[in-house]
Amino acid sequence: MNAEFINALNELEEEKGISKEVLLDAIKTALVAAYKRDFGMSQNARVDIDETTGVLKVFAEKTVVDDVFDDTFEISLEDARKINMAYELGDIIEEEVTPSSFGRIAAQLAKQVVVQRIREAERGVIYDRFIEKENELMTGVVLRQERGSYYLDLGNTEGILPAKEVIPGEHYEPNMRIKVYVLEVKNTVKGSQIIVSRSHPGLIKRLFELEVPEISQNSVVIKSIAREAGKRSKIAVYAEDKNIDAVGACVGSRGSRINRVVEELHGERIDVIPWSDEPAEFIANALRPAQVLMTRVDEENKMAEAIVADNQLSLAIGKEGQNARLAAKLTGYKIDIKCRSQVVDPVFDEYAAAAEEQE
Repeated sequence: MNAEFINALNELEEEKGISKEVLLDAIKTALVAAYKRDFGMSQNARVDIDETTGVLKVFAEKTVVDDVFDDTFEISLEDARKINMAYELGDIIEEEVTPSSFGRIAAQLAKQVVVQRIREAERGVIYDRFIEKENELMTGVVLRQERGSYYLDLGNTEGILPAKEVIPGEHYEPNMRIKVYVLEVKNTVKGSQIIVSRSHPGLIKRLFELEVPEISQNSVVIKSIAREAGKRSKIAVYAEDKNIDAVGACVGSRGSRINRVVEELHGERIDVIPWSDEPAEFIANALRPAQVLMTRVDEENKMAEAIVADNQLSLAIGKEGQNARLAAKLTGYKIDIKCRSQVVDPVFDEYAAAAEEQE
């Protein structure tokens, strides 16, 4: 131990953000273990390191007694009072017991433990840094692909983009920069593990927050999102202030804002629809671009029936049922879609007639 070693600890603290106190505690623990191992002593020992000079001293606890039977654990009253006249029989004192041969073996053991503690501390720093990023948006640089999963450089650590979190059809080349959603941060025995996603609905929410100031300022709120990654998504938005067009804010002038999100998602189609606290209205909105003539809702069982014009049925259902499926996810209702010709209901006939008169 010397001043140069202490300077190295200061540099580690500055460069890697690892507290010098943490490192010194690790060193002291390692040296106590080395002392007990090399000199066969099991009494309470303490290591002191001068944080300026690096000078190392080992102290052991001893009991003040009249007659010393084991000088490893005991010290005579006479010798104790040479240290301090205030000592009395039965007192516990600390005496320096630094061995002259406390050298190479102890230093090697200390080095091994210190390296391990440095790694643990680094993992802790990484975990503390990234746990705050959970559910947030980050930009990563693709490093490599292994077994369908991608490994990304997230800045001082790697993130894992599992195969199941990749947008179907997307392929990422090394050094490619991509935006990802931090799904989970785990603290494992091998270090911090950061799981990221490109297919999670949260990615769309964070991308819109990035592109739409009204969302980041909470003037416009994203109420719900339904996503089939790589194909199509629906988001429901709402503004408390009636002077704010929530849908228009998300779309932007000539589609500028939504187009930037779509571009980031490599062409994934996104429908932005107005949210409503009236289930019938919300369900009708969710089925856009189809025009719904009438909606009947069973709120208790979360079921709904939507009636559309005959020529709107395929649009309401969508290709392979996609539009209906996303509308159900978005609203939380099981939606039964019927065309007008399938419905024989006086109430609906009256409703449809009134709607036609208004047109």
